[in-house]
Amino acid sequence: MNFIGENNRWLSKPTTFDIGDNHISITTEPHTDLWQRTYYGFQNGNAPALLLPVEDKYFTFTVRTDFNSKRRFDQCGVIIYQSSDNWFKASIEYENEDFQRLGSVVTNNGYSDWATTDIPAKQKHMYYRLSRRESDFCIECSYDGIHYKQMRIFHLFAADHTVNVGIYACSPEQSSFTAEFSELRISECLWQKHE
Repeated sequence: MNFIGENNRWLSKPTTFDIGDNHISITTEPHTDLWQRTYYGFQNGNAPALLLPVEDKYFTFTVRTDFNSKRRFDQCGVIIYQSSDNWFKASIEYENEDFQRLGSVVTNNGYSDWATTDIPAKQKHMYYRLSRRESDFCIECSYDGIHYKQMRIFHLFAADHTVNVGIYACSPEQSSFTAEFSELRISECLWQKHE
């Protein structure tokens, strides 16, 4: 299934973007983010995301991201967005010239978590593979698009029917950068059933 088509919809449509046959670019605007309550206390849901509603309860969404992030918390990656209180994102968030954070956020019932691991700041691309098995999901990442490593398995309480899957980019601080998304595809579920 093609990701890009007439059924896509924007969450917080960006001012500057480009959509090609199998390529999307988003230029972020300052003070855009996705977060709910936990620890920091604030709520923000204005990050631009291009979504596709998918009814299939078993599928895998794969995408390559390329980015020139340069300011703290600049990020781009994959997303599932059901509502402001129920969503998931995985991305690389820039921290400084030495390292950035490869991580993911699961938000259930209005509270976000954040699981991360540090990687070198020189890394400027990443593949993501997001798989669904009913209301459970597996997110994996890869440097080469061939060898994937599991980041986490998670559950979304609001994902019992259609899920809105896609890509996003944002700059929570006073920053802007361009995120490139390519090799987008939706396929049969590559996350095997647990035996």
